[in-house]
Amino acid sequence: MSRGAVKYRLGPNGRPVRPFIMPKTWRGKLAVWRYIILRRITQLAVLLLFLGTVHWGWELAGRALLVGNLSASELLGIVPLADPFATLQILLTRHLVNSEILIGAVIILIFYVLLGGRVWCSWVCPINMITDLAAWLRSRLDIRDMFRLTRNIRYTVLVLALLLSAITGVAAFEWVSPISMFHRELIFGAGSGWMAVLGVFLFDLLILRHGWCGHLCPLGAFYALLGRFAPLRLRFDAPTCTHCVECVKVCPEPQVLNFKRAANIGMIGFGECSNCGRCITVCPEGTLSFDWRAFLSKEHRSNPSEQNQRRTA
Repeated sequence: MSRGAVKYRLGPNGRPVRPFIMPKTWRGKLAVWRYIILRRITQLAVLLLFLGTVHWGWELAGRALLVGNLSASELLGIVPLADPFATLQILLTRHLVNSEILIGAVIILIFYVLLGGRVWCSWVCPINMITDLAAWLRSRLDIRDMFRLTRNIRYTVLVLALLLSAITGVAAFEWVSPISMFHRELIFGAGSGWMAVLGVFLFDLLILRHGWCGHLCPLGAFYALLGRFAPLRLRFDAPTCTHCVECVKVCPEPQVLNFKRAANIGMIGFGECSNCGRCITVCPEGTLSFDWRAFLSKEHRSNPSEQNQRRTA
């Protein structure tokens, strides 16, 4: 096959398969980087709110801005916030949990159910910055995985964390969580957080791509379960997709980009999707975009014949 034929091969929709090409202008580059920039701003802003309250006494209307940590905190001295997975572990230890913690867990639970459970992973979790850096370095150093590991193992780790919490009477994952250790290290400057982060970084860099977030983290598995019911989804416009797989190359959870399933339901329906937005900005055809599940479902139900015709076109 000639080079020209490869360059202009046609996708299943009859359109030329175009590769993603990084724009040369800064405006174009910023458009491609917009979601990662917003994610970093959000992650750093959350850390800064904790840091500013602890070290500089930040207040609003005479109330401490954000006190506590990612497991349990209080906003403006009024609104309790708590990690629902940590709360579930504590409940299984049969220790008493005060009403503020329970209310805070419900608030966070509702928040992430509405936005998509794993929005936590890509937009808030501080470890995400470390694993993204490791993934970026892997791609440039061309480091290969040492072994393969099913991504479903994180659900086994999730179950084990809950079982161990019930058996030992200690919140099992909270005891060893690199997320909690790293956050405490950043905010309070004590503990073994940097060692935990270094371990995650080296594991992701040298051992397995997206090893921690994509394969092992039970908190990510917990939020993935919530993500199955999330109203915020990635729209998949099947007629425009040429199967160039540029989205798959950048996705930290490539298994969610099942084109056949997405075409059937008009969206990416897997809970493991973290709504990071990377796929949106590298798609040459604009096939992917954020949308609300209710609109997508209504649209799909109202035009079933049109959808089928487009998919077979």
